[in-house]
This record gives sequence, structure tokens and C-alpha cells, in this order.
Amino acid sequence: MKVTEYFDKAKGETLVSFEVLPPLKGGSMKTIFDMLDPLMEFKPPFIDVTYHREEYVYNRQDTGFYEKVAIRKRPGTVGICAAIMHRYGVDAVPHLICGGFTREETENALIDLNFLNIKNVLALRGDARRFEDKFVPEKDGHIYALDLVGQVSDMNKGKYLDKGIENGAHTDFCIGIAGYPEKHFESPNFELDLEYTKEKINAGASYIVTQMFFDNKKYFEYVDKCKAAGINVPIVPGLKPITRKYQLNSIPRKFFINFPEELVKEVQKVKKSEFVKEIGIEWSIQQCKELKQRGVPCLHFYTMGDWETSKKIIKAVM
Repeated sequence: MKVTEYFDKAKGETLVSFEVLPPLKGGSMKTIFDMLDPLMEFKPPFIDVTYHREEYVYNRQDTGFYEKVAIRKRPGTVGICAAIMHRYGVDAVPHLICGGFTREETENALIDLNFLNIKNVLALRGDARRFEDKFVPEKDGHIYALDLVGQVSDMNKGKYLDKGIENGAHTDFCIGIAGYPEKHFESPNFELDLEYTKEKINAGASYIVTQMFFDNKKYFEYVDKCKAAGINVPIVPGLKPITRKYQLNSIPRKFFINFPEELVKEVQKVKKSEFVKEIGIEWSIQQCKELKQRGVPCLHFYTMGDWETSKKIIKAVM
């Protein structure tokens, strides 16, 4: 079932969904199941599974020189999606990224997903490689998420890269994209960021999942600006509570977002990490209560391997 169909079926009721990371290479599905099992009581209609591009490492050789090697530290996105659907009967939403894929590799991945009856994808550009100051696409890969959305949309129309394919099978993917209540850090201004978002909607995207935020005002303003720009698809708030004091610096540095002054002051007052977690959970509970009251389609939790925190928040809200 498509993500947007779940929203329509809910008829205004706020749903709950989760995002999980594949385990590090050498890990097992048990880590995913151990995290998701306690969350199934909330009946998530779908679960996102992230995709991580390759990273470069330098291995020292016997000659003293270093060899540059590309490795994927968190492989298995498609397999995890299939395992989740088989175990729980819940739809899985694999992330598709531009980085690390050629257009043909993307097409082949979409064919695999279609054969597995996976009906949803989240199309993202993806981050730059570690230690690179800007995003570098694969040769013959997509530079922008807009191009990736276009390729998925083309396959929904039966159009493949090989122009010799006639009467190609029509896929039926529901395409999600990312949204940025505090603006994508590479966009020169908010207006242009919204223009890019609208282009992706016009290209075939059906819903938006936002980057995490800690000030609901930012989300509501973002929704209003989207509507004013003619963007009328469901906008799902992405949520992650602060649980450690160091995150006051690491989250803004990595995700280019701001913390509300009140939250920062509360966290700075305490010295023990467990108290920071309590503050973060309570802050997120109040966020979720307000979002639910305002009728958001879904509360989407970035679990980052921590199911207990998400469960405490949802128990207090739903």
C-alpha cells in the first residue's frame, strides 16, 4: 500500500512511523528486529530504511604506500525492507540516494524493489562523502534529487533508460522527498528552496518528510509557506529528541538546524546525561502533542537505534 493511501485511509487521525538504520557490516537482522518488536504495538503503517553511500578508507600497504578503497559500512537496505515486510506485514520505504549510484544501477535497484512488491521510496540526493566539502555524483549518476524523482516517475510510466524497450512494465512507486523547515543549508534562500521542492512535486513526488526540528513554529511556518507556493502534498514532521548534552553542538553542526533558547537553557542547567534525556523526552512529548492536536498526518521518528526513547514519547502522546 502507498504511504499516501495510509494518510487518506486515516481520515485525519495522526499515524506513527519510524526510520531505522541498517546495522554495520557484519551485524545481523536481529538488531533490527530487537528494536522494532517493542514498537509494533503502535501499528506503524510503514517503516523507512536508510541507505548509506560508500566511504573511502586508506589501507597501508607493505610498501609503505596507502591504497584508497571504497567500502559500504551499512549495506543491506533492500534486504532489510523485504525482511521487515515479511516479519511484520508492514510496508517498508527504502531510501534511494543519488550518491554512489549510476542511473543504470538506480534503474536496476528499482526493478528489484518492484519485484519485491515494495510500493514506496524516499528519493534523496544524499550527503557528500566524509571529508569531501561538497557532493560529488557518480559518473553517469544523478546530481540532484529532482533527477532521481524524474527517473522513478519515468519508470512509473514504463519509460526505461534503454530506448529500445517498448511496452515496458509500469512500476507504481509512491515517491517521498525531504523537506527542510529551516531551509536546506546549500540553498541561498528559503524561496529558492521551496521552488526546488515544488519542482520535485511536479516531477512526481507525492509527500514530504521533514528534517528534524525542535521548534514546532518552524514546522507550521514551513507548511504555510509550502501551501502558499502551491505545494499541497502531505508534509510529515520528522522527529528526534535530544538525549545528550554534546548534541547541542553536534546536531546544529551536522544538520544545520537551531535549538530553541528555552531548550538550550534547560539542557545547560543539568550535569548528568540521564537528566538531559529526560528533558529531551519531555520536550518531544510536548512537540508531538501539539503536532497531533494540529492534525499532522504522521509523527515520524528517527530512531537512530534507540527504540526506548521513541516508545516513551509515543506512550505519552497517543
